[in-house]
Order: sequence, then structure tokens, then C-alpha cells
Amino acid sequence: MVIIRFPGVYRPQHDSRLLLESLGDEQVHAGTRILDLCAGTGVVSVWATRYGARSVTAVDVSRRALVSTWLNTAVRGHRVRVVRGDLVSRVRHRRFDLIVANPPYVPAEHDGLPARGRARCWDAGHEGRALLDRICGDAPDLLDDGGRLVLVQSTLSGTEKTRLMLGERGLHVEEARRVRVPFGPVLQARRDLLVDRGLIGPQQCTEELVVFRAVK
Repeated sequence: MVIIRFPGVYRPQHDSRLLLESLGDEQVHAGTRILDLCAGTGVVSVWATRYGARSVTAVDVSRRALVSTWLNTAVRGHRVRVVRGDLVSRVRHRRFDLIVANPPYVPAEHDGLPARGRARCWDAGHEGRALLDRICGDAPDLLDDGGRLVLVQSTLSGTEKTRLMLGERGLHVEEARRVRVPFGPVLQARRDLLVDRGLIGPQQCTEELVVFRAVK
């Protein structure tokens, strides 16, 4: 798949591919209302429109990401609604059948989130959960009965907490996919930090990615 990506927009990687693989199990039709959270280049929106969804909303905090999403769907003859906003803040009034999220989840040195630059694509606070916790808390309210949340993250950012939070919100949670992948440049650069926090062993050079599927 050829994807247009502007500088500073998250490049589709292992987590993107694992998420798309999981989405292949989902039932999507023309009437399926889809929310693509942390849209990036819009690979999820492209997938959704390719499978016939006509109501796709892509949300990202980055203008460049939203332009990338719009272009990547438009060149394929499809339209999506792009919304610049902080996660669900600008779509709280709507309801969806499927919410898909690939948020930043890499543990960082500090809790503060970057306002700009490439690090905004992956930094997620001290525990890597600055956005994950908000999605787990807010997304269930945006799902219609029977709606699904499909979310990808690393085990370095606390998969059990994700499972517990979604379960506490009344969703039925299952692990749809799990894969081990080598560290990319970001985690390679943070090896000492991750070792010091006890998140990885001294010789570890891989992480596990997990896709959760939660049904309301």
C-alpha cells in the first residue's frame, strides 16, 4: 500500500500492520460508523473505506496527519471526515460502531507530552499511558450497544491495566493479537531508561505488541 506521509507524521510500522491484521476480522459494511483515533497517515481510514464504510471520522492532534489522512483516502476515491482534536474531545456527542486506536504509548522520561515535533508520535508520559488511560475511560461512552474498540499498544505500557480499565467500564475484553518485534530506533535510544525502571532486561532488544478487542 502506497501511503502519502508528511514530515512529522507517524510512519506506519509493526503496530500499524498488526492493527490492520486484526481489523480483517471485523465486520464492516456501508452503514458502519467508524472512529479512527490518532489517525496518523490514515491507514485505518483507508482500510475502512476500502471495505465499504461510508461514515469514517479520523481524529488527530496534528494538522499534517489529518492532511495525510484526507489525501490518502481521497486519492482512492473516498471521503472521510477529518477532525483536529485531543482524542475524543470534539466527537463526544457522536456514537460509533467501531473505534480503532493506535495512540502514542512509549514510556518517556517525563510525564509532560510534547506539543510538537516527532516525539509527539510516540511519547506518552512516564508510564506510557497518558493517552491509553484516557481512551480506556472515554471510548466506551462513544460506542453504541454492540460497538467495538480495537486498540494496539506495547506490553511496556501496561497491558493488564488496559484490560482492567475496559472491563470496569463494562466492556467484554479479549486479546486479539500478540507479536514480538525488535526494538525500533526510539526504544533503542531508551534502553537504559527502560532497564532502570525494570521494564526490560539488560540484554532485551524486543517488545511485545498487543491488540485488544473490547465489545460493549
